[in-house]
Amino acid sequence: MLQVAAKLLGLAASCHICRGSGIESTCHGIASEVVDTMEPIQAWSVKRISMQESLSRQIAQQLEALITQGKIAVGDKLPTEGQLCEMFGVSRTAVREAIAHLKSMGLVETRRGIGTRVLRSSPGSQFPAKRINATTVEDILHVLELRLTLDSQAAGLAAKRHTPADVAALKAAHAEFCAACEGDSQARHEDYVFHRAIVDATHNPFFVALYDQLHEGAIPRAKLLAVELDSAAVDAYLSRVAQEHGEILAAIIAGDGEAAHDTMYRHLKRAYDNYSGYQ
Repeated sequence: MLQVAAKLLGLAASCHICRGSGIESTCHGIASEVVDTMEPIQAWSVKRISMQESLSRQIAQQLEALITQGKIAVGDKLPTEGQLCEMFGVSRTAVREAIAHLKSMGLVETRRGIGTRVLRSSPGSQFPAKRINATTVEDILHVLELRLTLDSQAAGLAAKRHTPADVAALKAAHAEFCAACEGDSQARHEDYVFHRAIVDATHNPFFVALYDQLHEGAIPRAKLLAVELDSAAVDAYLSRVAQEHGEILAAIIAGDGEAAHDTMYRHLKRAYDNYSGYQ
């Protein structure tokens, strides 16, 4: 496409019809637009999409990473739907769903005749609650304070001590969480099961005993009433949680204790910061 743009620029400069008329500037504008849109894409590294997982979620995760890493700068336009389809090897439906997800995170906006531009380099707060009772917020923050230490340490130990059976259990728990997110569910139980599987992989009975006392109360959403939930924001929130769970799982399987610890800490710290906003 860059070759096409170059030809357009050359034609605009040489064509006797375009030269000296308003059409010349139009041709230059079209060609420049193509160049401006396509040149940055050359530096992007994207993976072809696996048919075994949600297509739109995979696209959204890759585009989000490019935005948060600054590879797509604030104010830049995303490629067109057709270009994204070609890049990822998917249909327009999957691309549209991915863009809708990025919009729900506050990362991009789409305007007719302009396209989709990046609004910010980090996601806005994705939170499934409209309001929360003050006492409930306090309880949630107390539990998260404990989990910032407990879960982070457990993830680090699990990375060093896990067995093949632990890996199988972790993968199964993550798959069940993702499946619950795809359905009409808050995935509270599946969220707990994933974190409990990490604690199991420490092979430390005291970690397990402490976590069992928390049970599903370890999951902040378990304390929220139905009337407090913002259904429009739930899907985006759960998608973000699923992505972070995947990153934690990858670090544990890789045996990288430090990365597993730090990834878990960031996961829970984001939740803590979000709930703190309701005080």
